[in-house]
Amino acid sequence: MSYLVKEIFYSLQGEGFHAGRPAVFCRFAGCNLWSGKEADRHDAACKFCDTDFVGTDGPQGGKFATAGELASRVAKLWPAVKSRSTRPFVVCTGGEPLLQLNSELITAFHREGFEVAVETNGTILPSEGIDWLCVSPKAGVEMVVRSGQELKFVFPQKGADPEKFTLLDFQYFFLQPQDGTDLSRNTKLAVDYVLAHPHWRLSLQMHKILEIK
Repeated sequence: MSYLVKEIFYSLQGEGFHAGRPAVFCRFAGCNLWSGKEADRHDAACKFCDTDFVGTDGPQGGKFATAGELASRVAKLWPAVKSRSTRPFVVCTGGEPLLQLNSELITAFHREGFEVAVETNGTILPSEGIDWLCVSPKAGVEMVVRSGQELKFVFPQKGADPEKFTLLDFQYFFLQPQDGTDLSRNTKLAVDYVLAHPHWRLSLQMHKILEIK
């Protein structure tokens, strides 16, 4: 299969468990919860998405004919610094990366030496071999991925109580304030919730605070 990628870039992971860790981000085009077009946002299953995942016109983006071709492009963005303690890290995101990320591409990333992380909405079962699976559930959407390393819940979401997720088989649970015009209010709500429910940790969008990609 070919792969449609919006953009590929090197930066710091801004959210969740790996916040602050250097990573190559591979943002796949397309999502199953929203078309990405503002005209369709009102009818989208996820109405608060703040990411442009439409098309393949972003930096380093495009249509890749093979898994090896895409993995090679990702590998070229990792600094040529050798370290015994640091493994190259790729974050597959979107949109919804599991619409395209298959076992062939995971294997190709591993051949390039990468640890493979995925950020998914949890509605599509992943292929085997992913090293770090982060699920960000959305209210009113059936969640079929019920285990992984990290659950990151954007808070608040009308109709979704964070506590319903705490019995799922994840190692870490993060609460992240929903961005937008109510960010200050949502941040206070998230802080108060985490303090009252210490099973959760607070996740902030550090890349936005630092004004980096």
